[in-house]
Amino acid sequence: MTRTARAFWLHYPGHGEIREVDLAEPGPEDVVVRTLCSGVSRGTETLVFRGGVPESQYGAMRAPFQDGEFPGPVKYGYLNVGLVEEGPASLRGRTVFSLYPHQTRFVVPAGAVTPVPEGVPAPRAVLAGTVETAVNAAWDAAPLLGDRIAVVGAGMVGASVAAVLSRFPAVRVQLVDAEPARAEVARALGVDFALPGEAAGDLDLVVHASATEQGLARSLELLAPEGTVLELSWYGDRRIGLPLGEAFHSRRLTVRSSQVGTVSPARGARRSYGDRMALALELLADPAFDALVTGECGFEELPEVLPRLASGEIPGLCHRVRYDAESAVSPG
Repeated sequence: MTRTARAFWLHYPGHGEIREVDLAEPGPEDVVVRTLCSGVSRGTETLVFRGGVPESQYGAMRAPFQDGEFPGPVKYGYLNVGLVEEGPASLRGRTVFSLYPHQTRFVVPAGAVTPVPEGVPAPRAVLAGTVETAVNAAWDAAPLLGDRIAVVGAGMVGASVAAVLSRFPAVRVQLVDAEPARAEVARALGVDFALPGEAAGDLDLVVHASATEQGLARSLELLAPEGTVLELSWYGDRRIGLPLGEAFHSRRLTVRSSQVGTVSPARGARRSYGDRMALALELLADPAFDALVTGECGFEELPEVLPRLASGEIPGLCHRVRYDAESAVSPG
């Protein structure tokens, strides 16, 4: 008997569609997962939707369970929460997070899913991949007691980083964004907010996540002498100017990259990818993270919704996708 499911595919840049796909027969170490909800990563995923992945980065930008190739047709995504229907006894009936695209049901190795802890609702757990990025950034940043920190860019990643860094003892964290409405997100997360022109300076650390040239320049301006900008933004195929004149050298400033594809060298010898993801899910027990989910649609609506997300017509942070049991699978 052939099992089928339904999946969202980017047919070509700017145009997506729902396709029926055949599921592989699960092996003894596999799980069959029925998706409960997934999330659209507004930065990376909408860039993929627009066809903005440079050819030189096709390999680096592959999602763990991606099908197809850039720029399309491609099945892309990595924020998925589902229910294990078949698999090892320790996982059957468990709610799990995985780095799987938008698909109603799928088969993956049991090691590719992470159980969602008790106390973390499935709809909030779609943020695990983004909070995992924030955990890695915090390991890379290595803030010290009492540091003065700004996070420039209050998108999904920036807001998550601010929430994680605010848990460090005696640090002052300010979330900086050009959109005044993001002040509500900052308030919900328990961190200060400022517009770029009003942000406090003389900082030990700035985490940049706005993916704009202006945001990166402002991040450097906010540093104290010998301060560091940790760059989380990914610009795709855009060229970005970096102001390395004026006082950059005399103030001995540093710009460092951080990328979630590798466990931070600060913890890589002692923490695995699974450890990092499990920690992210533990942090999501805090209901304050609900502020990062600002929109929702049904799975069947994705072909109409993703162009509006990519264009900015639908604003906000994480867009959650709902699935109903009837659309999940049809035996053949």
